[in-house]
Amino acid sequence: MNIGLLLSGGTGTRLGGEIPKQYIEVSGRPVIAWSLERLFRHEGIEAVQIAADPMWQEAVRRWIPAEHLEKKFMGFSLPGENRQLSILHGLEDIRRYAADTDYVLVHDAARPMLTEALISACLKAVTGYDGVLPALPMKDTVYASLDGMAISSLLNRKELFAGQAPEIFQLGKYYEANIMLPPDKLLQINGASEPAVLAGMDIRLIPGDEGNFKITTQTDLARFQEIAGRYRK
Repeated sequence: MNIGLLLSGGTGTRLGGEIPKQYIEVSGRPVIAWSLERLFRHEGIEAVQIAADPMWQEAVRRWIPAEHLEKKFMGFSLPGENRQLSILHGLEDIRRYAADTDYVLVHDAARPMLTEALISACLKAVTGYDGVLPALPMKDTVYASLDGMAISSLLNRKELFAGQAPEIFQLGKYYEANIMLPPDKLLQINGASEPAVLAGMDIRLIPGDEGNFKITTQTDLARFQEIAGRYRK
């Protein structure tokens, strides 16, 4: 079984505003609705778990495509102190109805331009691996700096990649990779694949999607508003 885990517990503090970015309305519907539609309507995703604050759960339920609500929606998980702890809460709930050999595909509600093709690529590529991470090669020269002022070292951009979501993992192995880490370490995790890599899981890189950006800043939101406006037309 392939389970989608949609993360919608973030507060969107870097964007500003009165509500979390994933609930901002764009072209007549909230940002999260785009990711919900892609996950629920993909034939390869058989169940969906959503991490969301209780105050938003009823609203999120209304945004789930009605024809898939009873069939695929498995429930809500409480958000954690950071993204990785939200993932862990989701994994704990998913393990109540899924087998350790099943796969969990982790995505962000604030990354609305998820495509059916990228989901399919992740599901196909994970065969024979413990997980899959879509990634983009670095286009710019990248430097390391310890203080943000002076260059500490030069990095080879041919060996550097920017990770995206969704990321897919074998459920049992990925859960163990997370619980092996102490709570303070989980609070330092930025990318979902980090615990998997630290645990020695075999994670495969596949080509990411330039259009699959995450809404983090006002510029990102404006970009999405422009794209969504074209879709509406």
